[in-house]
Amino acid sequence: MAESAYTYRKRGFAQLVLILVGQSIGFAGYILTSLFSANVLPSNWLLVAICWYGLGVGLHIGVRIALPWSDPIILPITLALTGIGLAMLARLDLGSQDGAMLPTQFAAVAVGVVALVLIAFLLKDPRRLKGFPFLLSAAGFVLLLLPLVPGLGTSNYGSRIWIHVGSYSFQPAEVAKIVLAASFAAYLADKRDVLSNAGHRILGLELPRMRDLGPIAVLWTLSLAIMLFENDLGTALLFFGMFVMMIYVATGRVSWVIIGLALFAAGGAAAIRFTSHVQRRIDFWLHPFDYPDDATQIIQAQFGLSHGGLFGSGWGKGRPNLTIFASSDMIGAALGEEIGVVGLMAIVILYALFVFRGLKAALVATDPFTKLLAAGLSFAFLLQVFAIIGGVTRLLPLTGLTTPFLSQGGSAMIADWILVAILLVISNQARQPQAEAETPAGHGVTELGEESTQIFSTRELAQIGKGATRPVQHIDVEQVRLGPGGTAPVPAVADQVTDFGGAGFWRGSEEPTVYTGSDDQTVVSSLPPQAGSESSQPGATHSPGAAATGSPANLAAPAASSPTSPTVRIAPTATAPASPATPGVDDSIPDDPFSDDFFGRGTE
Repeated sequence: MAESAYTYRKRGFAQLVLILVGQSIGFAGYILTSLFSANVLPSNWLLVAICWYGLGVGLHIGVRIALPWSDPIILPITLALTGIGLAMLARLDLGSQDGAMLPTQFAAVAVGVVALVLIAFLLKDPRRLKGFPFLLSAAGFVLLLLPLVPGLGTSNYGSRIWIHVGSYSFQPAEVAKIVLAASFAAYLADKRDVLSNAGHRILGLELPRMRDLGPIAVLWTLSLAIMLFENDLGTALLFFGMFVMMIYVATGRVSWVIIGLALFAAGGAAAIRFTSHVQRRIDFWLHPFDYPDDATQIIQAQFGLSHGGLFGSGWGKGRPNLTIFASSDMIGAALGEEIGVVGLMAIVILYALFVFRGLKAALVATDPFTKLLAAGLSFAFLLQVFAIIGGVTRLLPLTGLTTPFLSQGGSAMIADWILVAILLVISNQARQPQAEAETPAGHGVTELGEESTQIFSTRELAQIGKGATRPVQHIDVEQVRLGPGGTAPVPAVADQVTDFGGAGFWRGSEEPTVYTGSDDQTVVSSLPPQAGSESSQPGATHSPGAAATGSPANLAAPAASSPTSPTVRIAPTATAPASPATPGVDDSIPDDPFSDDFFGRGTE
């Protein structure tokens, strides 16, 4: 059955309340910083409040108009994280001798919000991006390699990941992660069946065929080039890890993950051998106090976290300015010093909720491309947070990645808001009610029209028999040409009802009926039965063996179909032969991870 309009609710008022609560967290940090450090309110607190809350309310109105069914949790989380980052930058401005960072960062947030609203109004259907896979791939690779162009890219602190145009600097990898995620999703949506084909089986592990390793080899080469020539371990980990995880989501094969990890380990070993920068990063991670002059930011970050302790020194009471790059790479350590490890873990939980809502949008989406795109963006966001927070806390070597929505940087902030916009568009498309035209009134199933009938496996038929209405999203389709008025032609003698291991399927003018038969027969019913047909007789059966061999024995064949009662029967094909009659359901067939009924599409 088609989904009810009440499956998901718009929750506009709830989203507005959560947005205001999330914004209040950052605004409270801004006020408390001034109160604790100078015992007075900030001189421009009223102007800041009007601009900050006005931005949130305007964003809510724009999204509610353009994307009324979008996820109501993503925006409040985004604004809460952004507000915390702005409050910390305002705190660092108090002890900084350079120019104020808060106005510049707020301008970048405003540009990101405008970009989000534009995307919400212009990109109603994210599947439009699927038509340009090669163009997106070329654009993504060019963006990644732009820092290597002489005169355009610049090297800062050992890594060459920035480009400068006049007085403006830009980190192209932030935009490249979105472009390449769309490109990977388009490729994998078309090639997932090919990539799922098994190759050789070694030690119980099904390895892909050698000719299918081309895409992962290209990404491995690109990641190795980034590590060797740009000295950027974090970006290489981000893009290669995102691609491997998207392959796993598309195919469900663990072998792709194992191959990806092995290739990345080999590339990392090559980078350590041929470049000194990656090796120094690892040395600073393992033995920072052996390099007091070079690993200064790591040492200072550890002292700052130690000074903050469990609950922090309080907004405005710590000394986060002593940590080098406290506004960018080490903003996590600066926050941990003032709001404590508990506050830092609360931020990590907000990140986890963001990733969860992104993956939920992938689960409820019905199109393979949008599923993979939402999953890829969520995994990229997760890997970025894991890499930078792990580097700040010395769980991992420190990388040059930014902390999403917190770190200073205009290009990173705008790219993160674009990522949020795409997730909102996907969730809006997935959560909105299906068109009424897809389910004509009085019918319990979606009309096949003049396109095709569906071939179901034993597990899928079992799900239908248990009451599932949408057992699987990705199935094989056999083209069946219908007669006038949408009816099926009178089947020939050789047209048999396929036996699927003890379960028959019939799609009639009303709800489909599936009867699981005994060991040697299956009862098949068409609702309502045609007058005078054999199937109208009680207990009409057919032999599974006869159905498999094409014999007409014991077959309940209906009379000529009428326009008011169309019936379509599924016939065996060469590509999907009938299974032998076996009682029960074959549990060895894996469930489709994208099945809506498998994960549940319940109400909010």
